[in-house]
This record gives sequence, structure tokens and C-alpha cells, in this order.
Amino acid sequence: MEREILHIDCNKFYASVECYLHPELRDKPVAVGGSEKSRHGIILTKNEIASKYNLIVGEPLWKARQKCPDLIIVPPNFPVYMEFSQRIRKILEDYTDLIEPFSLDECWLDVTGDRYRTGYEIAEEIRKRVKEEIGITVSIGLSFNKIFAKLGSDYKKPDALTIINKDNYKDIVWNLPCSDMLMIGKATTKKLNHYGIFTIGDIANANDKFMKNILGKNGLMLKRFANGEDTSPVRHKDLSREIKSIGNSTTTPRDLVNNNDIKVVFTVLADSVSRRMREHNLKGTTLAISVRNKNLETFTRQCRLPAPTNVSFELIENAMKLFAANYDWKEPVRSIGLSVTDFDYDIVPQFDFSGTVQKREKLEKLEYAVDKLKNRYGSFCIQKATALCDTGLSRFSPFEEHTVHPICM
Repeated sequence: MEREILHIDCNKFYASVECYLHPELRDKPVAVGGSEKSRHGIILTKNEIASKYNLIVGEPLWKARQKCPDLIIVPPNFPVYMEFSQRIRKILEDYTDLIEPFSLDECWLDVTGDRYRTGYEIAEEIRKRVKEEIGITVSIGLSFNKIFAKLGSDYKKPDALTIINKDNYKDIVWNLPCSDMLMIGKATTKKLNHYGIFTIGDIANANDKFMKNILGKNGLMLKRFANGEDTSPVRHKDLSREIKSIGNSTTTPRDLVNNNDIKVVFTVLADSVSRRMREHNLKGTTLAISVRNKNLETFTRQCRLPAPTNVSFELIENAMKLFAANYDWKEPVRSIGLSVTDFDYDIVPQFDFSGTVQKREKLEKLEYAVDKLKNRYGSFCIQKATALCDTGLSRFSPFEEHTVHPICM
């Protein structure tokens, strides 16, 4: 039996919700944007009318206003968006238990083998119900695998259904730019284009050895995906996704101009990341930092930690080493991030004569005690002295704010 996989994508989700809740906005160009005061002033999404002005998600609001002087900018209201996402989820649960979220406004469904309806009939019914019961529209891709279903939901917008099957996928999928396929980002696109690979069809017909030489095992995987050979299952709705990384980043209220500024912000980020790791009983072995200067040029660097850890002091120390080794201070820094990956699920501490393990265990116990205080009295009840050196930079709490873009649909 051929699988029937749906990918549901809410059209212009944040903006659609705002226009539904505020009917007076529906015939005007609308964008949901961050706070310019806190230097998060970028477009998060826009409605169909605003799209006609060639506005781009992620571009600064001042630039968007130049393109569209009548643009109405609405601040984001994430609790409301989560509520709408959960209401849509309730509709989807009427059709299957195999519902895997991809983001707040996207998810896959496996409706294979439904006794009463075909995948096409289910997709059309979902599309109509969301419009009538929720008040927004969705685009749906129907295919025999998750990769093509995702491409299908992007193929026609808004309020559309695209079927990609084994008879037509070469005509539809192979003509799309390679950047449209899941798991191909800007860096991979640039590398593929450099070697003359511009479409998904080019990937599908490329030589195996060539793909492996330029992208390693990922090259062979992308070729399989391009040929429709994705067999990954849609997870059950109650199956939690394995945590692969924990991180926080921030755009600072002013430019960072020296290492002391950087350390203040890394201290806050490391406190949040380590606290979240302890909350999930995780210890990581790889630390990564991201740095963006005031010209919006970004780089990332990572290093292997000496041992699996969830201690903030170790994260701060290694983050500062990474930063100092890779930044020359030609430009001030606008935003930084810190994340930990490669979690060790079978931790057996290796004791040494230097007492490193014993010291780490003492610090870990101390930070667990601090967690209890913060859980009871708030994140600012106790702070490291470094964070208090500049409260203008450190007075934010990413631990509470890290659910700004949650996955809950």
C-alpha cells in the first residue's frame, strides 16, 4: 500500500491570525514585526497584500516601510498564535494519531489506510474545516513521502492542495530550485550551485561518487530524497522529539564593544542553557557560539568540551575562549548566541588526580540549588557577579523567553 502523507502549512500564520482578530486590517498591507526599541525590528511574517510589495521575512522594518509606506506593523502575540495552533491540532486529531510538528504552523500527517476516505478527501476536508472553524487558510501537500509532501505545501499558496505522486513528481519536483528541498540551506545551495547543480532534478541525476565527494554522506541522502526515496515515518502525536541541541541567542540593547560586554551576555545565555539542560537531565559535549556584528555579518564556531557538562561556569569559560580566538573587534557586535549539542546519555565520570570531576560535581550541585531558588523566586533572585557589571546588558531572562518560537501544532 502506497503511503499517503500530508504536510499542512498555515498561510502567513501570524499575520493571518492578526487579520482574523482585527477585521479592519484585512484589506491593508500588514506585517507582524519585532520591537525596534529592543533592536528586534524585523519582519516575522506578512499578509498576502503586503507580499505584493516584495517584503522579505527577516528584513528590517525601516526597509520594509520604504517599500510599502502604508504598511501596518503589528507586534507579535505568541500566546494567541499558540492557541490557534492548538485549535488546528484538535481538528487534525480527528483524522489520525500520526501527527508530527515541524514548527508552530506546519506539521505532517500520515493518513495511509483510512477506511472511509482517501488522502485527497481528507486533505480537502481539513482545508475547508480550518477555514470555516478557525478563520485562516492552509496549504496542503499530499505525497508518498514527507519530503515531497513538504514541497507540495509550498508549491501552491494560499489555500491550495498539491498532489505529488510517483507519476508526476519528476515534472513538478525536479524543476524546482535545489534550495526548495528540505535540509538544503544557503551554504549547501551555494556549494551545489558552484558545481553546476541548480535544480532538484540535477541532484536526482547526479553521480553518486560526485555527490559524496562534495557533501559526504549527506550528498547521497539528498540524492535519495530528490528521487523520492524518503521512508522516514511520521511520529505519533504523543511521541516527544529527541532533544538534539539546547541554545539561546539575543540581540543586545546596544552594540557590544569589548570582551567584558561579551562576557556579561554569555553569562546570561550560559545560565539559561545550562539550566535548561539540567531541567532535562542532560549533559553536552559540544559548545557552539554564533556572533553577528553591526553590519549583520555572522559566523559560528564550535569546540569539543573537556567532558560532558551542564555547568554554566564551563560554558562561559569555553565560549569566551572560542570568541577571543575568532573575533578581531574590527566591528562592534550586535547579537550573540550559545548552544550545546551532542548530549551524553550514558554518563560515567572518569575521575582524575587533578580533581576536575569532583570540582565539576560540586559546581553542578551548587547550580541545582540555584535552580530551585530561581524556580521559586524568579530568574533575577540570584545572579553571577559578572552579570551585575552591566545590568543594561544582563537584564533579560532567556530561560523564560526561549519559547518565542515554540513547536506545538
